[in-house]
Amino acid sequence: MAKGSRRPKSLLLAGTQFLCFADYMLYKGSNMYSMNSCETIEVFYDLRTDLDKLRYASYITKIINDVTTENQNSYKILQLFLNTLYVFAKTDKDLEFVTTIFRLRLLSTIGFKPIVENCQNCTEKEQLTCFSFRDSGFKCKACGKQDKGSIDISETTKDAIKYIILADPKGLYSFEIPEDSRKELEIVSKLYLTEKLEREYKM
Repeated sequence: MAKGSRRPKSLLLAGTQFLCFADYMLYKGSNMYSMNSCETIEVFYDLRTDLDKLRYASYITKIINDVTTENQNSYKILQLFLNTLYVFAKTDKDLEFVTTIFRLRLLSTIGFKPIVENCQNCTEKEQLTCFSFRDSGFKCKACGKQDKGSIDISETTKDAIKYIILADPKGLYSFEIPEDSRKELEIVSKLYLTEKLEREYKM
């Protein structure tokens, strides 16, 4: 609760806006927390002036809200969230491509990290040409044929998935891939998100 925050001259007004990142001073009541004061760090103004960017920011916020709970240690999720919002706001990177990367990295962070070093089924390290949604990871050509819950992926898409899973957070969005691989990666990220969160998110 932030009492009086809707008043035009309230010191809490800025800190209660959508997507505002701030330091908050809270005190715990019997049933809820109340905001005593706040100091804004980033308000992501550039997102508020671009409807497309705001739409994508709202989309990832919905997912974040569903995978976090009150009093949870969510530092890595917060770091990913802020980095993604920054890329939306401050760069001209393709919004769908950024969101695709976000989905896969988030799932890896919250416990659905796919196996990317070898075949999830037989541990073969060569000819990893399939991604299994059911078994969470790469499969070799032979094992992929027996898995109806997998799809074929290109070498470029495979390398992109590995990078997204293993990259340092600061360099997560620093790569590019051809358009056909982007489409393939987008399909993988959407289906994997739906499979693991058991919910389809629409923009």
